Amino acid sequence: MGILFDKSLETGNSLIDDQHRELIDRVNKLSESCDTSTEKNVAVQTLDFLMDYTEFHFRAEEKLQEESGYPQLQAHKAQHAQFEKAVDELRQMLEEEEGPTDAFVAAVNRNIVEWLLNHIQVCDKKVAEYIR
Repeated sequence: MGILFDKSLETGNSLIDDQHRELIDRVNKLSESCDTSTEKNVAVQTLDFLMDYTEFHFRAEEKLQEESGYPQLQAHKAQHAQFEKAVDELRQMLEEEEGPTDAFVAAVNRNIVEWLLNHIQVCDKKVAEYIR
C-alpha cells in the first residue's frame, strides 16, 4: 500500500511538508520491499533506511516545536517515541523470520502507513497551525 502525498497531507509548513514527502517516499520503498519473495536483508536495509530519516525528521520537527513554544511538545514527542518503538518491533519481527511475511506486511500497514497518515493529518497539522 503506497502513500500518495496530496493536499490532505500538507501542513502548510514547507520544512515539515518537504520532510514528510521524503519520509513518505521511504515508507513507499519499504512497502515495495515487503513482497514475500523479497530477501530478508533487502527488507531490513529498507526498514533501516526509513528509520534513519524518521529520526532526523522527528528531531527537526521537535526542534521547531520547542523554538515556537508549542504547548503539546511532550505529547508529540511521546507519539514519536511510540512510532520508533513500533519500527524497532517490526525490525525484530523481520529478524526472526526468513523475510517479509504476510503478518509483517500487515504490521507495516498498521504500524507505519496508517499511523503516519493519521499523525500527519491530525498532530502535525496542529503543530504547523500553531507555528503560523
